Amino acid sequence: MSLSGKIAVVTGGSRGIGRAICQRLAGLGATVIVNYVSNPAAAEETVQSIQSVGGKAEAVQFNVAVAGEIEAAFKQILDLHGRVDILVNNAGITRDGLLMKMKDEQWDEVLNTNLKGVFLCTKAVSRAMMKQRWGRIINITSVIGFAGNAGQANYAAAKAGIIGFTKSVAKELASRGITVNGVAPGYIVTDMTRDLSEEVTNTIKGEIPMGVLGEADDIAGAVAYLASDDARYVTGQFIHVNGGMFM
Repeated sequence: MSLSGKIAVVTGGSRGIGRAICQRLAGLGATVIVNYVSNPAAAEETVQSIQSVGGKAEAVQFNVAVAGEIEAAFKQILDLHGRVDILVNNAGITRDGLLMKMKDEQWDEVLNTNLKGVFLCTKAVSRAMMKQRWGRIINITSVIGFAGNAGQANYAAAKAGIIGFTKSVAKELASRGITVNGVAPGYIVTDMTRDLSEEVTNTIKGEIPMGVLGEADDIAGAVAYLASDDARYVTGQFIHVNGGMFM
């Protein structure tokens, strides 16, 4: 696979799964725009890790939940590079809590970032992709969006919303040479899962037929496939990367 000459924007690209995706796409030849919100040091680490091995990357700050910031950022990217070929909607947050105790703010914050952010960023690139008649939009959902999870009604709702959004936009944009797909990670080793107790981690592993947590690179590999010409005839689909936890 080669992504040489392609311009890729990865939201939430400064660490974890986002960083692995940035590194994989850059390794295949893409110029990667690493989006971040509040941690420029982490974004710069990602950029440096790519440039140190001969790749091309730059960091751009914007909040995916704020339309004005997105519009300004994508105008800057398009003015500089002339095109956006790949958009990976990866940015996401959690504000867990049982439904009866969940505050309106916890609901709104998660839906605005995890779902509205996907809508805003996709809308921002769609016109440019339609003009160039080529594009790859890849949305990161979650096993939780398909299966649900106690204490994560807000997160599950947002991730389930991405599923319907992806299929709808895939139908709208297919005739213009743009594919829209999703990747649904299971439990992946990240900063968040590293903080789980050994007992909780072992319980999770017990629910996974393969018996282990996934790695960020597992998600990056699925994204790279969907971004490539190998997936030119795949749209409106989801790749489940969860060790068999959800089938």
